[in-house]
This record gives sequence, C-alpha cells and structure tokens, in this order.
Amino acid sequence: GLELSVNNHAADFTLSTELGPPISLSCLVHNSNQAEELLWYRGDGQVGLKDGNKVNISNICISPVNESDNGVTFTCKLARDKSLQVSVVLDVQFPPRLSGEETLHVEEDKDVTLTCRSKSNPQAQTAWYKDNHNLTLQQNHHNLYQTSEIFQLSIRKVRKSDNGTYTCVVESPLGKGTKDFHLIVEDKKPIFPKEAVIAAVVVVTVTVLFGIVARKNKFFKVQKAL
Repeated sequence: GLELSVNNHAADFTLSTELGPPISLSCLVHNSNQAEELLWYRGDGQVGLKDGNKVNISNICISPVNESDNGVTFTCKLARDKSLQVSVVLDVQFPPRLSGEETLHVEEDKDVTLTCRSKSNPQAQTAWYKDNHNLTLQQNHHNLYQTSEIFQLSIRKVRKSDNGTYTCVVESPLGKGTKDFHLIVEDKKPIFPKEAVIAAVVVVTVTVLFGIVARKNKFFKVQKAL
C-alpha cells in the first residue's frame, strides 16, 4: 500500500497558475514504516535537493513562475522504485505578449512578410488591421500563415497603396496585445538590361585597345624618324 501524493493528488494532474507568484509542490510518502528517499525531476532533469528535504516528504518551489514554465512537467519519484511516481504539469496562464520587426522598407513590386510573434495562454484570436481599419484580404495579393506563436501577413508584389501601418491584434480571455508594423513602399529601382551593359563594356574595351594600338603605331613612327 505504499503511495505518493503531490499537493494531495495521488495521480498525475495539471496545476493552473499565473505569472509571478511562486508555487510550492509538496511530495509525501504514505503507508511507509521506514525512511524513504524521494527524488524530484523537472522534465528529464533531476532537481537538486538539500539533505533535509529528501526523506518521506520533499518540497520544491518554483519562483518566480514565468512563461518558460508553461507546459513543464514536475515529477516526484521514490528513489528505490522509480516506477512509483506522481507528475504535475504546469498550466501557466498569461495575456498575449507580442514582438516583431517594427519598420519594413520594401521596393515596389517585391514581396514582403510581416511577422508578428505572439505568446499567450490560453490560445488567443488574431487579426490584422491597416491604418486602424479591418484589413480586407485580396486574393493573390495577401496571404495569412499562423502557428501557435507566429502570425504572418504576406503581401505579394507590393504596390504604393500597400504603404501604411499594419497592426497585429491578439486577444485572449486574459487581455489583448497589439503590435504596429510600418510598411514603407519605396520606388522601384531602374533595372539596366544586361545585354546593354555587356555591349557598353565591349565598346569601351575595343575603344581602349584601338587607342593603345594607335599610340604604339605613333611611337614607332617617331622612332623611325629619329
């Protein structure tokens, strides 16, 4: 009848919490008539415990709780029989946090992608705005791509009318996050035809060669006259 419990849970469970305040996990041995050593793991890595915090009862503290703790599994195991264990998965909830390159310069007729990086828990709804108005997506001109942490707007062959401020909006039950992206569409740079450039180089080269030959001929004539 030897058992373990973590925070009074004898089976695996999920613990919901928020950013900041520390949380404590307490592992306790039940129905034992001898000293039992306990082990703690964070994911696959073992947690270092002090000598007075290993026998029959063991406590660990996560402080402060941050975004990187979300989804992490903490497991208490019996040292002499590691199959006897209880795990807790942290469900760290936090409002949307956004990041991304704020100003993008792009030449007319080129493609551009605005990448809004977003972290939130629980999952959030996303939208793009242009100059504080709902962005009307145009077929073959706009394209959206989204993962759990990336929200992208791609614009194909940008036009002068695409110039403006685009806002990434991410909203969850815990709050709303916004991020502005300033898209500056620059004039298309003139492209010189490759054939014309090659022809110009050939003309210049031939002209230089003829100049050298003419100078040599003139030099030889002067030498003969002398």
